Amino acid sequence: MADDITEERGETRGRFTLKEDGGDSELTYVLQGDRMVIDHTYTPPALRGRGTAAKLVVRAVDEARVRGWKVIPQCPYVKIKIDRSPDLQDVLDPAWAGQV
Repeated sequence: MADDITEERGETRGRFTLKEDGGDSELTYVLQGDRMVIDHTYTPPALRGRGTAAKLVVRAVDEARVRGWKVIPQCPYVKIKIDRSPDLQDVLDPAWAGQV
């Protein structure tokens, strides 16, 4: 499924999108130097409860690792997902790590 997630990235903003029957799910972020500020996730109501948003979070964290970015999870869903997933916490910005 990760192969179905696409990324669009500009100089200061980006998003990951997963297209499925029933609509598009997305995770958006803002780039601030070497920080990925994840500010929004959306999954259409018909697709909720299937782990789609979680897949987007994992993909974003994987991309942050590859690029050497730190993550600031401003989106409430992303904060909760990272808080409950120790394997995703290595990319947290140290200034935010205690706030998750």
